[in-house]
Amino acid sequence: MYSIVDIETTGSYAAANGITEISIHLFDGEQVTDHYTTLINPGQPIPYFIQTMTGITDKMVADAPRFEEVAEKIHSLLKDRIFIAHNVNFDYSFVKSHLQQAGFDLNTKKLCTVRLSRKIFPGLISYSLGKLCTALGITINDRHRATGDSAATVKVFQLLLQNDKDQHIAKSLQRNSKESILPPNVPKTDFEQLPYTPGVYYFHNEKGKVVYVGKANNIRYRVNSHFSNNSQSRQKQHFMQHVHRISYQCCGTELMACILESAEIKKRWPVFNASQKRWEDVYGIYTYEDQNGYLRLAIDKNRKRLNPVITFHYLVDGHALLRKLIREFTLCPKLCFLQKDNGPCAGPEEKGCGGACEQKESTADYNLRVQHAIRSLMSRPSFAIIDQGLGAEDRSCILVLEGSFYGMGYLPAGFPASEVTLLREQLTQYRENSFIRNLVHGYAARFPEKLIWLSQPVEIK
Repeated sequence: MYSIVDIETTGSYAAANGITEISIHLFDGEQVTDHYTTLINPGQPIPYFIQTMTGITDKMVADAPRFEEVAEKIHSLLKDRIFIAHNVNFDYSFVKSHLQQAGFDLNTKKLCTVRLSRKIFPGLISYSLGKLCTALGITINDRHRATGDSAATVKVFQLLLQNDKDQHIAKSLQRNSKESILPPNVPKTDFEQLPYTPGVYYFHNEKGKVVYVGKANNIRYRVNSHFSNNSQSRQKQHFMQHVHRISYQCCGTELMACILESAEIKKRWPVFNASQKRWEDVYGIYTYEDQNGYLRLAIDKNRKRLNPVITFHYLVDGHALLRKLIREFTLCPKLCFLQKDNGPCAGPEEKGCGGACEQKESTADYNLRVQHAIRSLMSRPSFAIIDQGLGAEDRSCILVLEGSFYGMGYLPAGFPASEVTLLREQLTQYRENSFIRNLVHGYAARFPEKLIWLSQPVEIK
């Protein structure tokens, strides 16, 4: 009825690591009816720290069978039985992945002795296998070896069966139960309280520190997707091993969720977030006066002690902006370094450039237009994006002051959204970054009907 499994591996996730040892105890609810253990040649070197912990060396597995050689035997022991392990998703992901590579499909129910122990034996200091066995009076022989750990897990499961007064095991096996997919240390109540609304969710480690921040249009569905898929990736296994709590913050719109996610990643620097953890403003437009006295605009990488007129992440964005300035202020493409060949200036053909590149136009006239172009970049409008709120009685508001994102929040119905001073008092201020700035301005361009333009001058502090 039950197959109680433990494995030793070369690493923490199945997609890039191998199994070095597997032990399976078949258990009928009262006693062990069969037992299978074997070392396995993983086909890759075993890291030194894992050799030290398990005692399994490259030499020990050199003549051991490859997984595909024992796959049929392993599959026959596991199929049609309930797969049990301490932190079951770790063992199951490895075994299922390796069986799949060998041509066998494994699709069985699972039970996690970590999650069950938390419910049936609440209040213990730790639920790691070693400390749990100490608390329950179970002796582990051959710790960190598959045979010793799986034998100890059998004894833990026997005690769980004997003390399961509230039928937690039966409930965990029900079809609609989430017990088998959640990380072993996350209370199911954390998942059950997640709303079906836009917002940001947080994964916390054992000490409560945020280790991952995500955004979603539907928080509950998105969190569920992290754990319900069959991914063998490093990220999923990190979540499984290190996430102990899940919290969330609702937002009125998906745009607000995107903004909050970015702000929180920059603020908290979570260990498992890879995106947005870098300097985003890679390039800038700079201005200088050449030997002939003409002001020139140039795109370059951002450097310390240099002050760009404007910054952006992608080079293509800078080229697009520079072309726009050339068209609007009849600037010379050669003096802006967008035309770098020695041929005739393309400006006159496009009804731009008065000959500054050939010194046919005075520096005063040309430089005045360059200064107007620079001011156009620095003088940007203020507006508010008004959208649905958290409920029927409020509206969400994202405030942009002179082109820079200021903050966001919620306004009661009838609030004078055009009053800038009142808006600033009502909203929460966030630190702007280029991702948020581009996100907000892109949204404003797509949905102008949601904007309220603010003409009142504002002094940004």
